[in-house]
Amino acid sequence: MKEKKLLVIALVLLVSLGQMVFANGGGEETAAETVKIGILHSLSGTMAISETSLRDVVLMAVEEINADGGVLGHQIEPVVVDPASNWPLFYDKAKELIVDEGVAVTFGCWTSVSRKSVLPAFEEYNALLYYPVQYEGEEQSLNVFYTGASPNQQLVPAAQYMIDEMGAEKFYLLGTDYVFPRTANKVLKAYLESVGVPSENIIEEYTPFSHQDYQSIVAKIKEFSASGNAVVLSTINGDSNVPFYKEFANQGLTAEDVPVMAFSVAEDELRAMDVQPLVGHLAAWNYFQSIDTPENNNFVAAFKDYCVANGLPGGADRVTDDPIEAAYFGVYAWAQAVEIAGTFDVDAVREAMYGLEFDAPGGAKMFHGDNQHTYKPVYIGEIRADGQFVIVWESDGLVEPDSYSSLLHTDGNYPAPTGGPQE
Repeated sequence: MKEKKLLVIALVLLVSLGQMVFANGGGEETAAETVKIGILHSLSGTMAISETSLRDVVLMAVEEINADGGVLGHQIEPVVVDPASNWPLFYDKAKELIVDEGVAVTFGCWTSVSRKSVLPAFEEYNALLYYPVQYEGEEQSLNVFYTGASPNQQLVPAAQYMIDEMGAEKFYLLGTDYVFPRTANKVLKAYLESVGVPSENIIEEYTPFSHQDYQSIVAKIKEFSASGNAVVLSTINGDSNVPFYKEFANQGLTAEDVPVMAFSVAEDELRAMDVQPLVGHLAAWNYFQSIDTPENNNFVAAFKDYCVANGLPGGADRVTDDPIEAAYFGVYAWAQAVEIAGTFDVDAVREAMYGLEFDAPGGAKMFHGDNQHTYKPVYIGEIRADGQFVIVWESDGLVEPDSYSSLLHTDGNYPAPTGGPQE
């Protein structure tokens, strides 16, 4: 009888141990009920205007995947942290997710300075980050999958459009003072000079995060554009877009006078702005809510329903946009790669991602065979009075992503990837 009791106790302990252990970034699969993922987006501070919706749509994707049985039989357990638009804090929160929480993957960041801040943590621990926003390129980490656009999928087509379709001859490059705008403008200047735009027809200026007073800058734009054929290429990020466009209208400038081509203003940012003065201005993205397909219409409706059901601010008035779609399909692509690999192991999932084809709300997409980036279409949209975009130009199919720009590496020598499996 004593032996039977000991056997029962031992079995109970073994079962309990099996239920406590789950597979993380480098471990073997177990009988765990959940697998943790990290969500690393600013929910406060200057970038909350853009990033909060990315948290929301990642949670929506998790809810959908869990309802469909989860990943490898595991329910996904999201761990949400708020780095509060504080760039050093991004590193601390990333390390917390990787080391303390043991997440299998993280979805997060918006600004390039936040991505640069967390990169050392993901490379040190060979963890995975899915980054959902267009950016300046000049990076290829084996620990990051870039679901947003590289410069040849956004910046260059937009500048070409302004020349070919808008007759632009003078370019005011205005951005927030950090790595994305500065590197993006290096690419833009290199492109503009390569097609014969003289350097005196290019002005470059930057403002700090959360900058509010654009009176003198807009006055300079007005003077610069007085002779006609001038455009603004804007890499202003976050809530500074609100006072910029407001001042633009206050000084009597319209899209007819000086069209603004934005690289960080989408439907979600327009929700917080007086849209009427912005009508006719432009943005370059790889997705717009106005893509009229059954799949995208279902996605838009589902996101609105999710916001209503969860009591999220804006409710049924919420919108989708490019980073929201990229954040959403990133979760599904990771889950698909895990199922293919049959494991949550980071190195196995990475290999399964290469060349992965999948359907996103905006249409079919594919991950590159070796450079961590995503094949995407390119769209130019014109702002409508209802805060949506009418698509005025689109690429011929998917555009192959460049991790490093040939405009900045004219000798064809590109840096080797960083990160990856530890020795």
